Amino acid sequence: MEKKKRVNPTQHEKVIPMKMDATFFFERAVQSLDRYHYDKALKYFRRAADYEPENPVNHCNLAGLLSEMGNYEESNRILQHVLDQIDPSMTECYFYMANNFANMENYESAEKAIIHYLENDPTGQFLEESEEMIELLSYELDRPTKLTSIKSREGMFEHDRARSMLEEGKFAEAVRILEKIIKKHPDFMAARNNLALAYYYMGHFDKSVDMIRQVLELDHGNLHGLCNLAIFYQHFGDKENLSELLEVLRKTYPFHQDHVFKLATTMGILSEHETAYRLFKRLLKTGEAGLDPCLFHYTAVAAYNTKRYDEAERQWRQADKFDPGSEIPKFYLSQLQKARTEEVKPAVSYHYHLPFEEQFRGLEKSAEGLPDHMKRDPLVRSSFFWALRHGDTETKLQVIQAFGLIGDGEVKEALLEFIQEPNEDDYLKKVAIFVLRNIGLREPVTAVLDGNQLTIPASPFSPNLPVWERKWQEIMDCAMQEMSRRYDMVQQYDLQTLWVEYLSRVYPNVPKITKGEGWAAALEYLTAKMHRRAISFHELANRYQVSAGTISKNVKMIDEACGIREKMEAIFPTFSSFDNKGK
Repeated sequence: MEKKKRVNPTQHEKVIPMKMDATFFFERAVQSLDRYHYDKALKYFRRAADYEPENPVNHCNLAGLLSEMGNYEESNRILQHVLDQIDPSMTECYFYMANNFANMENYESAEKAIIHYLENDPTGQFLEESEEMIELLSYELDRPTKLTSIKSREGMFEHDRARSMLEEGKFAEAVRILEKIIKKHPDFMAARNNLALAYYYMGHFDKSVDMIRQVLELDHGNLHGLCNLAIFYQHFGDKENLSELLEVLRKTYPFHQDHVFKLATTMGILSEHETAYRLFKRLLKTGEAGLDPCLFHYTAVAAYNTKRYDEAERQWRQADKFDPGSEIPKFYLSQLQKARTEEVKPAVSYHYHLPFEEQFRGLEKSAEGLPDHMKRDPLVRSSFFWALRHGDTETKLQVIQAFGLIGDGEVKEALLEFIQEPNEDDYLKKVAIFVLRNIGLREPVTAVLDGNQLTIPASPFSPNLPVWERKWQEIMDCAMQEMSRRYDMVQQYDLQTLWVEYLSRVYPNVPKITKGEGWAAALEYLTAKMHRRAISFHELANRYQVSAGTISKNVKMIDEACGIREKMEAIFPTFSSFDNKGK
């Protein structure tokens, strides 16, 4: 008789327990899919659904894989179970079932399913695909499909227009349209999601979060809403809620390319780079997303952030191939080469545009101002709107100057709103008013300055002057015309401020003005000195067609009244007198 082996009672203490839950099996399923082991993936997806039978996502993941494997009948059985027993509001299941029926050549059933989807789904997330299927079914059945209504089409024309506005960076206009749509159609989820996005682009975070919460109250499984909410949680540093939501997103295996793309970009923004990389590679392998340079960039960024540097280079080269006129792939390829030799690797954004600082560096070098493609680029524009609300003082000043180069209706609205913000710096608001005048706004504007709400007339802001003489304006206009291509908006604004300050200090004893060009030249000279720019009386005399002596005399008068030299010497101890440098 065989003796029983004695078991050391301490041995079991070395065993590390493995947590067997739905997440565990979902992750195993995804790993198997990445290796094209579909049978294993199927087994794991079944186990995930067994562990969380009330979670419709697990069942839909299973149904999706069955469909990919050609097991359409079982896929439909699971989708019907989701609708009957778990969540009847998941109307997208009818779209998936219609696809399965069409693949089985059961066109009558496919037609019923797609009609049910279109007549009951409020979001329209598969609207284009459904319309293509309707055409196919009409051909196969040799008759038109009897479709009475398309629920998601209610307000669809206006929604398409609003989406176009978003793509063009016209956020305020998009907000107006989308707010009207959801007032008329409260269950229009796509409009709500896009409205949340528009608010976010404009820097209105509270409004954006509130809108996403409304979306999820109406449709708790809305993937776009969940992704947007996760990004907001990260923005506000809400780690606890973000952690819970990430668990849900990690277990999501989307059917549709649009959902895969949304989830991939979201996971990238949330620094879940490994998941983002897997999803972007899935899009590239299937080819459903097309040869979009943005997709190659996103994949490259995910590869870079997971230390797959050779793969990142390959993907950025692909982006460069399909977008040869763009500086973006070239910039990131050069950054990658630098990063290979650096111990601390610089962060790389998933957004397909040059970094904010790089954009401004390009502007400083450009003699023609902001290029048209940058004016229209929604990501560039959103970065400007964002920075105007949440940047530091220097960045806000740069944005206000950039807005002066764009000069469209959206910019006017943003600046008009900005000058009424009580917590913003008064100097920034005065520069913004100056920019508004420069881009053609002649009406009086309302602004909060020194804590008081004021109406600012079209003439320069001069609260200490009872009048504004025409000849004073002509001097300022003369200086502005000469300075327009030589000085930035801030420097032009400082000239205006200096002129108003001088007149305010000497009023009513304003010197007799006979040669306006001599005063304009003096103002440019002092402005250049304040900004430490090289300039001489001789250069100005040639440009303004006045004598150097006239300019020097006017410089002294303005300096005596305003104490410019004294202020400059306090800021820059090595600053030398105007007179010696100017001659």
